[in-house]
Amino acid sequence: MPPLATAALEKRLDALLNPVLSSRRTAAPLAAGVATLPRALQDFTLHWVEVIGRTNYEMAYQFAAAAPEALPALDTQAAEAWIIQAMDSYDREGLYQGSLVFKQYADFAQRGLNAHGVQFNEVATVLERFVCGLAGRRLNIDSAETAWTDTETLYLPPRITVGASRDENFLIYKIIATLLWAQGRYGTFNIDLNAALAHHSEPARALVWLNYLEVIRLEANIARLLPGLARDLAALRGESGESGESSDHDARYAPLRAVDAGVRDSIALLDTLDLQQAVPRRAWLGTLRPASAKAAREARLTREKDALQAALAQLFKEQIQNADGAEENQNFEVRVNHDDNLGADVELTLGGKPLAPPKPVRELLDSIVQDLGEIPDEYLLANTAQEATGEGDGDEQDIAPADGPAVYYDEWDFQRRHYRKNWCALRELEPPAGDAAFVESTLKKYAPQVTQLKRNFELLRGEDRLMKRQQHGDDIDLDAVIAAYADMRAGRELPQRLFTKRHKAERNLAVMFMVDMSGSTKGWINEAEREALVLLAEALQVLGDRYAIYGFSGMTRKRCEIFHIKRFDEPYSERVRQRIAGIAPQDYTRMGAAIRHLSALFETVDARTKLLITLSDGKPDDYSDNYRGEYGIEDTRQALIEAHRAGIKPFCITIDHEARDYLPHMYGAANWTLIDNVLRLPLKVADIYRRLTS
Repeated sequence: MPPLATAALEKRLDALLNPVLSSRRTAAPLAAGVATLPRALQDFTLHWVEVIGRTNYEMAYQFAAAAPEALPALDTQAAEAWIIQAMDSYDREGLYQGSLVFKQYADFAQRGLNAHGVQFNEVATVLERFVCGLAGRRLNIDSAETAWTDTETLYLPPRITVGASRDENFLIYKIIATLLWAQGRYGTFNIDLNAALAHHSEPARALVWLNYLEVIRLEANIARLLPGLARDLAALRGESGESGESSDHDARYAPLRAVDAGVRDSIALLDTLDLQQAVPRRAWLGTLRPASAKAAREARLTREKDALQAALAQLFKEQIQNADGAEENQNFEVRVNHDDNLGADVELTLGGKPLAPPKPVRELLDSIVQDLGEIPDEYLLANTAQEATGEGDGDEQDIAPADGPAVYYDEWDFQRRHYRKNWCALRELEPPAGDAAFVESTLKKYAPQVTQLKRNFELLRGEDRLMKRQQHGDDIDLDAVIAAYADMRAGRELPQRLFTKRHKAERNLAVMFMVDMSGSTKGWINEAEREALVLLAEALQVLGDRYAIYGFSGMTRKRCEIFHIKRFDEPYSERVRQRIAGIAPQDYTRMGAAIRHLSALFETVDARTKLLITLSDGKPDDYSDNYRGEYGIEDTRQALIEAHRAGIKPFCITIDHEARDYLPHMYGAANWTLIDNVLRLPLKVADIYRRLTS
């Protein structure tokens, strides 16, 4: 097709960018620039102006201004990567930084000339899983112009092109991520670096040299922990041909490779070096940002101290309840056993007796040791007397505050075809205890049905599967014998599989119930949900399947909430019954973050079959931040796709009569069901579960 004329382009751009145009700022200059492009690039430009404008019109204007010169220098993949990087910068740092990426298209184009280049978006998921597999606290991964970390997020370059192949460039990404992880794990920021370098005449230059010395120290630690990666690094160093490679083996650096070397050794070595010399180049050499790391570290220490004290108070209360004669004046103690490779192993005792703390407590202890090298005594001062005697507010003390520690999840922006990094802040809370009489009244109300459900589930547990046409078996397969006789009369060879065998089906599954706690469930829907969970839990006691129950709600991306009602490792206790009774309508239905969080919890469960069953009364929704409509549906669909890739089978039970308009697109045509009468929900949920797992 022929290119669009300037007049036609001006009309289109004027309509797309109208909110940011005025008498002085018109679409005419933009149209004149875009008119010089081939038709394919014109269409590409108009498409992305429309997409970007849905997020911010000024960003769309800046893209249109840069497109005529930038797009001819980029292929389609690189051009989309440039746009995504700009929008990520806008999401993370605001309009100025996002616009700056569009204006600096020449730098991006230069980096994109290497055909073997690897982009951050291509490797982010793999690297995030790799870093999570390393010992230490959970870390986020994001992109930035240079590599650095604040000890909570690893920032990696948007594109790496220095390697001779894609494999080399991916390896460089992996090395950068590992070194940034090691800065937190091996204590690079455990002292005030700015104060430690203040006596140098050029502190900024000293910081650059300190970064280089820390890389040498951390590479030695990585070599002890990950010898395979160390071999790859040695091979890459030998092939890269970068200047100054041999200087790594300078005898002066030997103390940095000692097992007990720390950041103070690197700082001490600075005073013996000529800092005016150029720092040796490394493709994996990032930067140190002490101020950002200090702020993140101090906030984390405060947050984790409060979280540990609250967790120990709860742990103490459980020990008092479960142990006869336990003394209320017993104290927690910790012993830190430093490991040459992994950093430290922390042992927790109460009154001299060793405890096996839950995973969240172990992670808190490990994270604090990374920052401080030990667990200070004041961190172990849980308010045990109040917890043990029942003073205060009871179960409500277990509820995390709205501004408590959060886990951050990406969110899918279907318009950009890209994730918004760490977009949703999710907190896991415990619902307040409800009236235990609700459970008893429900069991009384459905007494005959409960008896039948238990009988059906008992049959399901002992169900044998009849396997036909077996070579050996317990009985003759009459159908196979008749077919074999017909074959024999017809002159064909007599089949050998003429027996039946009974095979006892082994149930190796885990099921997560995700319960809608949005405000729209108020009234009969909420009561039906709670009754359904009571009936299901009672029946599952007979079946013995592993299951967990979580509620979800929230308001905006900054306050997504998950309510743990029953975890996989919890028995169906009186406390769980009270939590079910306490399920109450909350706010809105931002489903994507909730699904990603529950999928992450599933990673620790070893089961052949993993089911995620959602009970909901409507489509994804949230309060005034563009999540309503197609955006929320597409984000939820992407989260379900991610769950499916992780081996999780999603299914939705809904009472929304409009579900046919969106659920087949989200869950698939066969992975949802509509219950048209809310009063039938309690019994139908149990029946659907039986069909899904049999």
